[in-house]
Amino acid sequence: MTRDLDDLKSAMTAATPDPDATRKRDNIALAQQNFAALQGSANAARPTSENGPNALWTGVKTMLNTLTTKGGLSATTALVAVGFLYLSPIGQDLMRTGPDLTIAETDIAAKTAPPAPKVRTELPSAIAETTARTQAPAGLSLAAPDIDHAQMAAPMPADLEILTLNNTESFANMAANPVKITSQDPVSTFSIDVDTASYAVVRSSLQNGALPPRDAVRIEEMINYFPYDYAGPEAGEAPFRPGVSLMPTPWNAGTQLLHIAVQGRMPAVADRPPLNLVFLIDTSGSMAQPNKLPLLKQSFRLMLDNLRPQDQVAIVEYAGSAGQVLAPTSASERSTILQAIQSLGAGGSTNGQGGLRQAYAVAASMAEDGEVSRILLATDGDFNVGINTPDALTTYIADQRDSGTYLSVLGFGRGNLNDATMQALAQNGNGIAAYIDTLSEAQKVLVDQLTGALFPIAGDVKVQVEFNPATIAEYRLIGYETRSLRREDFNNDAVDAGDLGAGHNVTAIYEITPVGSAAQLNDPLRYAPPEGVQNNTELGVLKLRYKDPGADVSQLIELPISGAETADSEARFAAAIAGFGQLLRGSNYLGDWGYAQAIDLANANRGADDFGYRTQAVQLMRLAQSLAGK
Repeated sequence: MTRDLDDLKSAMTAATPDPDATRKRDNIALAQQNFAALQGSANAARPTSENGPNALWTGVKTMLNTLTTKGGLSATTALVAVGFLYLSPIGQDLMRTGPDLTIAETDIAAKTAPPAPKVRTELPSAIAETTARTQAPAGLSLAAPDIDHAQMAAPMPADLEILTLNNTESFANMAANPVKITSQDPVSTFSIDVDTASYAVVRSSLQNGALPPRDAVRIEEMINYFPYDYAGPEAGEAPFRPGVSLMPTPWNAGTQLLHIAVQGRMPAVADRPPLNLVFLIDTSGSMAQPNKLPLLKQSFRLMLDNLRPQDQVAIVEYAGSAGQVLAPTSASERSTILQAIQSLGAGGSTNGQGGLRQAYAVAASMAEDGEVSRILLATDGDFNVGINTPDALTTYIADQRDSGTYLSVLGFGRGNLNDATMQALAQNGNGIAAYIDTLSEAQKVLVDQLTGALFPIAGDVKVQVEFNPATIAEYRLIGYETRSLRREDFNNDAVDAGDLGAGHNVTAIYEITPVGSAAQLNDPLRYAPPEGVQNNTELGVLKLRYKDPGADVSQLIELPISGAETADSEARFAAAIAGFGQLLRGSNYLGDWGYAQAIDLANANRGADDFGYRTQAVQLMRLAQSLAGK
């Protein structure tokens, strides 16, 4: 093999002529002469790229620009190689060296050219036309290569990968509550819910031109997004006041809506205990989008102005690993805290478990008697390292909340929003879950409602309604599917439930069917014995259990439902939002009632609307109406 290569080298060396200065000078002179002679055009028409002297090279350039596949580039490279062998002195000499050194064009093409590229069918005629109009130099063949037209018109290869954006969002929800028969199941029990994340996700979807996923719609969170003018507790009363009222159901003339309102007390700012706040910030690669980490930074800037000098802030970040960015620092050192926030950057995987462990450790080091410790987790919920399932997170967070450090979750961004994880964290961490899609929402959650989010006034608040079978035939709870409790859980103080923050209000709505109403969905049983207190005209009784902060034993509040309580405009606006949520979920209980009726009901009961939230809700209803084509 080595001998053959040496022979080839010797042959190429021998075939290469020595430099000839005289010939070089003559060639340069001839080239200058040809250049001068070819300036301008002999024809009257101005030459163009299609019919001028450079048409050949223009056609070749067009071919190269069009044949952009790997196969096309390989084929054109092979053609250039063949041209080099035929046209260059070295190539011609090599082909004349002898039979052992002859390189045939067909061999080159067979060894180097892959299958013909798939290009537009117009290309061959364009190249042929360009070639036909061009006068080739003597001795140079410009025959176009054979092209398989059928192959060129073939469809795109099946294995060609198309870049797409995957939507990996997941939402925590369940099937809508069914209609219950009072004589068979007279008691309904659930935990309160002060979260507002669902409404913000619904708004984000509609404002981006799409109806929200049905599982993203949790009706109780839509209703509780709005502040209501409910009567609060008097001095010396429980930390909150419950109330009930009734109204005809807007979508069903044969039923009524039972509206339950709970209003918490708002303590003076001076009475708030010192706050130890740990910002746990997701800085993984998925947080790099503008509506995630950059919006998060702006949101926390708003919050800082509402903290007091006795409050402390620490920052923990997590991506592939977790680390402390800022040691516990007085809230008065605003520039130091802001500098730490601005230094955050996104990249890496999402080790939520490591971040949570470190955040709880930092919070424990900050805790002192009489102070409140809170972790505020900002994330898109995309945990992919360590504990990364809602069930596993539930167990871990439930074990941590007994330390007195509560966890709230702020969701950012769309596309990979893991709402199920966020709900598992917040519900078991005794905190709230909110979704921040705009700076205005950050103002609402982290400024206007900061005290309620961080300072609970009642813990493990449970609601139980017992309906009277003598007056109520059927009922259904609108929303609260993920907050349902068993009947026996109401009196079991070991069962966790939602907390009520300072100044928070909570709303729940039942649709109830009076006995004898034509709207009753279930036929009465033929052999059922009469039940209920025959001389009692009450509709039922409302019961609430709660614990004072830090207490282990619950207290009970009872309120009879007489049926004489009349709903006001606040309750009617809540009913409009309840109807809106059911429309988005595709409820079967609304009949012909639609978006137009929801808009009318909301508009008629908007009230003062100081911050414009209710006006925005009507705008969202109109968007949903248009997107739904109704």
